[in-house]
Order: sequence, then structure tokens, then C-alpha cells
Amino acid sequence: MMMKNVGYAHLHEHLALGVLPPRCPARVRPVTRLTRFGEELAVPPERSPADDDLLAHMLFALKHEGVDLAILAESLPHLPVDALVASLEASPNGIYLRRLAYLYEAFVAPLPLEPAVKGRSVPLFDPKHYVTGPASRNSRWRVNVNGLGTLSYCAVVRRTPEIEALLKEDILAEARAFMASLPPGMLDRAIQWAYLSETQSSFEIERESPSPDKQQRFMQLLRKAHDGQPLDEGYLVALQNSVVSNPFDKAAAFRHEQNYLHNGLPGAIGVSYLPPPPALCDTLMAALMGWANALSEPGGETSFERVPALVAATVISFGFFFLHPFMDGNGRISRFLLHHMLCRLGELPRGNLLPISIAMKRHEGEYLAALEAFSAPAREQWRVNWIDADHHDFHFAGSESLYRYWDATQAVAFTLSMAREALREDLKAETRYLACFDRVYRAIDARFDVRGSDLSRLVMMCLSQGGLLSKNRRRQFRYQVPEEALDAIEAETRKALDECADQGQTLRHL
Repeated sequence: MMMKNVGYAHLHEHLALGVLPPRCPARVRPVTRLTRFGEELAVPPERSPADDDLLAHMLFALKHEGVDLAILAESLPHLPVDALVASLEASPNGIYLRRLAYLYEAFVAPLPLEPAVKGRSVPLFDPKHYVTGPASRNSRWRVNVNGLGTLSYCAVVRRTPEIEALLKEDILAEARAFMASLPPGMLDRAIQWAYLSETQSSFEIERESPSPDKQQRFMQLLRKAHDGQPLDEGYLVALQNSVVSNPFDKAAAFRHEQNYLHNGLPGAIGVSYLPPPPALCDTLMAALMGWANALSEPGGETSFERVPALVAATVISFGFFFLHPFMDGNGRISRFLLHHMLCRLGELPRGNLLPISIAMKRHEGEYLAALEAFSAPAREQWRVNWIDADHHDFHFAGSESLYRYWDATQAVAFTLSMAREALREDLKAETRYLACFDRVYRAIDARFDVRGSDLSRLVMMCLSQGGLLSKNRRRQFRYQVPEEALDAIEAETRKALDECADQGQTLRHL
């Protein structure tokens, strides 16, 4: 027998809302108290509101399921205003009623009563359960609006155990301390490697092999992330023009046609994701850029708790990708914006970079899953008819709130873990590689007269082969480098590698 839905799941089903269903639906089950089973909240039959009591379902949802702005924005216009007014008059200080009253007036219309609220303000998003943003106070209902964005565009990040643990590690502070501990020459070479590797990995994610010129342009673009440029349409258009080489794909503004992603399958099933229609895209891009700029302005964060930089950067990066404001180049720009936001928030010293795309490329399946957590269910709100090889007919059957409010929890968890891996398994390993290289190079250079370029190549080859030079390499250099020097290179390299192994360390290049 089909179980009865409660709260957000009931509102979504009963009102046939064109937004994503709740992540963890509440359903009536044969239990004696509210109990979470996996991705479902089991509700005792006696706790379930009547089907036609929308207010009771909304209050149940706010109390037990948190804040789902998309469902609330679309269901509040269906709420009988008299029921809400009567409840407010009876319980003017109710926390959940005040939140609902604030949202009703924000999404629908002013309520015909004067609030009689007493006591302290309450947050819209409970900081115990959500990562929150700068708060603005609604004095009428004494609600602190503290989402990751505004009611024009807002992401949600739930404080899961995984995210709590990752935030406590403070990866960016660890990165700054590590970079500060390196000798200047070592740091410079490690950062040069980081820029090159970040560039190559970002193109590899796009399944693209860039020309040397295109690769160099993207590296130069990454260095400009430290310029602190505010986000606006003109700046993003310039970025798009710099990462796209085909002159016919270069944009002059945000897109004026419907874009879509293709998975290679024929017909309509080949359309894997559709971003919002152009007019809505313009509106949401303005809201996303405005929030990003407000966060990074001096004194821009007025709440007592600063938004963690990697959380803010993820919302900007993934949010940009989901809006897809250009016909081409969105993926690379979205990953650039990750670095851009970290730099604008002053999290990395000027010129430094954490090569997060290297880890993302290594975990492409998880990256795709983080994107599809939103894109796959959003695709279901579109009707796509295939016309011919080059044309489709697109009809958006959903609501604007689908794109205005999204759950960034999985995306943030992924980005935090990739930043940690990029630091500990890539950047730190690269510096160990450079330290081994320097050690072997100096030891051989002190004993033998070998041309510097040849010695550098031989040491790199020997490190990459676990301390051995192949017979072909020895033959290649037999007229340039003495045999005893080649033997010494192998011996010094093995000694350096053995010491790393004894310390449980690995080298990135091996």
C-alpha cells in the first residue's frame, strides 16, 4: 500500500510543483515517533496533518525538515491567507510561523495584520544545521535572513558530518602555512607546476587537448584570478573570449538562445541537461554575481560568521555552471571562478594557487555525480522534441524556483575533499619531488662535470623510473655522460627515494 506523504513531499505532490522533490521525504509509517531511515523521515500516523491543511504541512516541514525555498516559494501562493493570519494572531511569537510569514510576504504579498512579535530575532536557516551567509534583519517579523545568497538566488549547504569534519580541517589555512614554510625558490617552482597542472587538468576534464598557445592563455588567465576583479557581464564575457579559440563561439554578451548539454545519444534522449531559459539566466546571473561581489567587498559580510571561502567559491563555481550563461566555455570558466573567489576573499597569497582541478580530474566520476545531483532531476522538468540532426524543440515545464534555489551540499563536500587532496597528495608531493631532484642534482654536480640540461633530464628520468636508467637512456647519453656518472645518478636517486619511502611519503611525479 502506498504511504501518505507529509510536509514538503505532500506539498510537492499535492500541488504538482515544478521544482525538485525533497531530498529526504517525510512519509507516514507504522512508527511511534519521528524516525529517520536512510533518505526518508518516518512519521507516526497521528502526527500527519490533514491533506487539505497546507499550513500544517508547511509548519511541519519547517520544524522537522528544514528550509526548502523552492517548494515554499511555489506552494505559498496556494496557502489561504486567512489561515496564516489566524495562526499568527493566536501565536504571534511562533518561530516557524514568523519564518513562514516572512516568506509569504517575500514570495506572495503583504499580510493584512500588524505583527505583535516580542523577543529576539530568529534565523531563517538554523546555523546548527546549515552553513549560513551574511544576515540581513527583517524587522517586521524579526527574522534574520542568512542564506547563501538572497531570495532572488540562494543555495543551501547542509552541515552533514562529512562537511563538518572537512570544514574543521581548514584546508586553506593548512595550504597557506605550507606555502609559507617553503624556501622561495622551491615555492616558485611548485607554483609554476601548479599553474601548468591546473590548466592541463581543466582542459582534460573537457576532453580537449589545447594547443601550446591556448594552454598559455589559460595559465595567464589563472594568474589574473588574484586581480580582485568584481564579477559582471563584461568581465565574464572577456573571460569567455580568452578560453574559447573559435571566433564564431566568442560571446558578446550572455546567451540569447537556449543552450543544452549533449551526452552523445540520438534524439531527445541525447539532451542531458538544460540550463534556465535566457531571460531567467540573465536575472539569476545578476543575483549570483551580486552576492559574490558583496561577499568580497570590505565589510561585505555583516553576519557574525564568515562564509567559509571554499563554500562560497563552490556556490559561485557550480552555480555558474548550472546557469551556463554562454554557449561555450562554461566548464573552464566555472573552475576558474573557484580560484577567483578564493583569491578575492584573500585566502591565498598573491600568485599562489591550489591545483584543485588535478584532483577533480582524478575523481571525474564523483565530479559528474556532484553536477548531476542537480542537473539530472532538473532535466526532467523539460519537454524535448527532436526535430532533426541540428534542431530540438525545448519547452520548460517547471518553475523558475527550480533554478533559483538549489542544494549545494554534495558539490561543497566534493570541492572540500578535492582541495584537501590537491594540497596533500599533489602540491606537497610535488615539493617532495623537487626536493629529491635538487638533492640528486647537487650531489652529482659536485662530483661530475655534466652539462646542466643533460643532468636535469637524467635526474628526472631516473626519478620517474624508480631509481633506474634504462639501457636505451644509457646508450642515448653514452657520448655525453661518463658511465660512472650514470651509476651515481641511480645510486643517489635510490637513496633519496628510499628515505621518502621510510617516511611514508610519495612523490607526485612517480
